[in-house]
Amino acid sequence: MSEFWLISAPGDKTNLQAWERMNTVTSKSNLSSNSKFHIPDLKVGTLDALVGLSDELGKLDSFAESVIKKIAQYIGEVMEDSKDKVQENLLANGVDLISYLTRFEWDMAKYPIKQPLKNISEALAKQVTQIETDLKTRSAAYNNIKGNLQSLEKKTAGNLLTRTLADIVHKEDFVLNSEYLITLLVVVPKSSYIQWQKTYESLSDMVVPRSTKMIAEDAEGGLFTVTLFRKVMDDFKVKARENRFMVREFYFDEKELKCEKEELMKLASDKKQQYVISAKLGATDRLPESCLSSEMASAALAMELLHTARAITVLLCLFSQGPLLRWLKVNFSEAFVAWIHVKALRAFVESVLRYGLPVNFQAMLLQPNRKSVKRLRDVLNVVFKHLDEVAAASMMDPGMDIPGLQLSNQEYYPYVYFKIDLSLLD
Repeated sequence: MSEFWLISAPGDKTNLQAWERMNTVTSKSNLSSNSKFHIPDLKVGTLDALVGLSDELGKLDSFAESVIKKIAQYIGEVMEDSKDKVQENLLANGVDLISYLTRFEWDMAKYPIKQPLKNISEALAKQVTQIETDLKTRSAAYNNIKGNLQSLEKKTAGNLLTRTLADIVHKEDFVLNSEYLITLLVVVPKSSYIQWQKTYESLSDMVVPRSTKMIAEDAEGGLFTVTLFRKVMDDFKVKARENRFMVREFYFDEKELKCEKEELMKLASDKKQQYVISAKLGATDRLPESCLSSEMASAALAMELLHTARAITVLLCLFSQGPLLRWLKVNFSEAFVAWIHVKALRAFVESVLRYGLPVNFQAMLLQPNRKSVKRLRDVLNVVFKHLDEVAAASMMDPGMDIPGLQLSNQEYYPYVYFKIDLSLLD
């Protein structure tokens, strides 16, 4: 189960005995796995500041959680061909999330504890906000290039009636710069090849005899050239359509084709520059068979491949293995670490507000057994009911109101409690 409960209770002798009792009961009945959660001695400040900070931290907690979920889900989107490996890429400080959480240590260098709590909170908020801003920028760039590639894929993956012809036609296939003659491209169904050869010269007057040639073929039919006089072009198109021969609206323009190729080359080059394959693949890691080596992403080869569906796969592989994925992984770690520090900060603030001064409480992390959540909650309420008899009673009777306490549907227990849900891809 990927749900954890961060709880705290006073650290005096009586309550430490309660801790031991709770540990004994939960371990013996296999209700949860427990570990101490170490929070350093932070500067308390004034009561008013703590109350205000409590609300701010609640909002920051939700915001940080939403950001790490966005990053986790985006990693899943970028790794679309390796979704089964997404979880192993979600790390915090180089270790899996459960290990980081259960062995949590406050980062003294990044969040010095000698400064006021509000300063720590603001540093955490600034860090998470910056990560979210950068994520929006990078995801917009990714989506833009991915959209361009998908448009290209549609062009190259269609049939001869719809796909681009830039990689099929050649200058020598056409009669060019003639005042009277023009070469048309006609898509003929496979079942009509013989009919085409027999009838194309008679579809209209002034068709050049023996001028047809098949220059491309797909599963549905072939692409044929035919040369005729310009003045009969419209009549030829009508007669061709009546015989189920479709004339493509294509006129050979060397400049236009060159511009299209240059645009495709630029797209491939931009893709390569921003999202090259990571050089840090493990010794046993293997790219999907559809991915090519980084050398094959050269501009020259990209131009040759760009008009094929395989090129799309190559480029998307380059994208998913490159700096974008590395940035997502690094900043997921940063955001997750910040989020757990927010949880620790909340536990500290709420414990001081609940249990008073001097600061003396023990925080603990519980990982409930999936089938024993309700029983574990009952055990905790019994063990710690002396901390708040009214709250404990209300746990036993959900319909009971706690006088003067407006929680707006927030969970409240005799002990300090915060849930940490590591199901970030759901």
